[in-house]
Amino acid sequence: MNENILIAVAWPYANAEIHVGNLTGSHLPGDIAARYHRLKGNKVLMITGTDSHGTPVTMSADKLGKPVEEVYKSYHEGFIDLFKQIGISYDLYTTTHSENHFKVSQSIFLALQKNGFLFKKTEPQWFSPGLNRFLPDRYIEGTCYICGTEGARSDQCDACGNVLDPAKLVNPKSKVEDDTSSPELRDTEHFFIDLSKLEPDVIKYLKERADHMRDTVLGESLRKVEAEGLKPRAITRDLDWGIPVPVIDASWESKKLYVWFEAVIGYLSAPIEWSQVSGQKNAWHDWWTNPKAKQFHFIGKDNIFFHTSLWPAELMGVGSAFMEIFEPSSQPSPDGKEVKLTLPYDVPANQFMNLEGKKISGSRNWAVNGRDALTRYDPDALRYYLTVNMPEAKDSDWDWAEFVARNNNELVATWGNLANRVLAFCYKNWDGQVPNVDVNTLRDSDLSLLAVIVNGFNTVGAELEAVRLRSALSEAMKLATVVNQYLDSNAPWSAIKVDKDGASKTVYTALKAIDSLKVMFAPFLPFTCEKLHGFFNYESPLFGEQYTQTVKDSLGEHTVLRYKPIDGLQWKPSELQPGKKLNQPGPLFKKLEESVIEEERARLGQSNL
Repeated sequence: MNENILIAVAWPYANAEIHVGNLTGSHLPGDIAARYHRLKGNKVLMITGTDSHGTPVTMSADKLGKPVEEVYKSYHEGFIDLFKQIGISYDLYTTTHSENHFKVSQSIFLALQKNGFLFKKTEPQWFSPGLNRFLPDRYIEGTCYICGTEGARSDQCDACGNVLDPAKLVNPKSKVEDDTSSPELRDTEHFFIDLSKLEPDVIKYLKERADHMRDTVLGESLRKVEAEGLKPRAITRDLDWGIPVPVIDASWESKKLYVWFEAVIGYLSAPIEWSQVSGQKNAWHDWWTNPKAKQFHFIGKDNIFFHTSLWPAELMGVGSAFMEIFEPSSQPSPDGKEVKLTLPYDVPANQFMNLEGKKISGSRNWAVNGRDALTRYDPDALRYYLTVNMPEAKDSDWDWAEFVARNNNELVATWGNLANRVLAFCYKNWDGQVPNVDVNTLRDSDLSLLAVIVNGFNTVGAELEAVRLRSALSEAMKLATVVNQYLDSNAPWSAIKVDKDGASKTVYTALKAIDSLKVMFAPFLPFTCEKLHGFFNYESPLFGEQYTQTVKDSLGEHTVLRYKPIDGLQWKPSELQPGKKLNQPGPLFKKLEESVIEEERARLGQSNL
């Protein structure tokens, strides 16, 4: 039975280029899952966008001396370019700086307020006497009062992962250039969400997902909630750039919705925008008010608590009030129950990827940026290494020597050479056609191999269903090894001289196995599998097309990346027919020289300017 699958991916900040750690942390795993579920015939919607607000963006603009909107749009366009090149097939990649996102976020705020989960509170916040304004949390750094790490932000310590009380930060200093004044605490009023009221529901929600959430995700979330509890948390800040607080009081005009609160709402606003630009006004309900829909949130480990506890709490808190506020004309469900928003089904968060034994750092140029890497390497070569080295259960490390070895020994030697040598041999010796064998005369060894390959759709599929992507790719590569072993045993290259009928059966069997493996590899290696699909002379492509579109609203216009799905091949074994005409084949992958290793290592730490 087909399912409605929402693939929601972490929203990248518009303040830095996307590097390989970002890709393997959320964007690539989300794409692999989306492509698999599309092949399965499920109704998939893959979304995210640029996190255009928040202090990382304004700090970047301050540093560059440019308007915030100009800076965010520059990064936004770069992100879209990267995703097109490396094949991250978003049904909609948008931005939080849109009229739609403003309206949805403000509706969530009003729904929480209506249901009694918001309250006002005056609290001390860091103020710069020199600039005569309150400073956002990321503009203040000091020593973490919990773990003692220097350079902690006033709201959160990246070292220990704890949310901090700004007033307790040790030795606070302003990060604003030319601000020589010492920050001081001054009272300011803000809205808070009373998460403590929702704590029992969050604990129940987490325990109900114990059968499929990763231990690294569920364990951290439950431990934190049960040990520390959910405490009230501010959802507004004194800012110039962001979403206005939806209240009439003029004193709130200088305040905005806190980015931690509004950015995650993009998982809801993006499907709504997708429905609008697709001319299907209510289509978003298929994933957001359908209790049977499954939402998968692909994020990094630094955002686990937000997505497993705070975001579900927001959704629980709005109840049916969101629909009453945002879409008052909507009808109740057929059974008369209140229409509530769907909660995340799974949060398959990844750990971090390091680089050559050190933490990735864009500021120190210790990073492999996605667009830069694509100027030298094919997208599937990068996708392959990022998947086999994906930090699913623990931190991993990008190592250039391993990248070259994996590319040459596995991608090229095991899979690429298998496909190329069989297709080329067949094309040359059988007049550009699949051998015209009688399938009823296939030998036991032929049928045995095909049975193993058919079962591979179950084994590889089961790993993909569970979002164990490294294991899924490993299983597919093992099957490619089995086909190589079959060819070594039957040796059609020499058998053709004395037994062309036997060689024909071997080549047909191998081609059918390769045609099936193409589907299993397709979620991971879409570009080369599409190329291989063309060698087999299929009329319909494997996947749809990516394209951009301009959306205009009251805030101006923004570019979105979209995906046009097709009814292509499905997640099932090959039905390759004897005698089918083939197209001229060619190599799928490039072997890399060992010299690449030191060349790339020499680039690390060097300025891109």
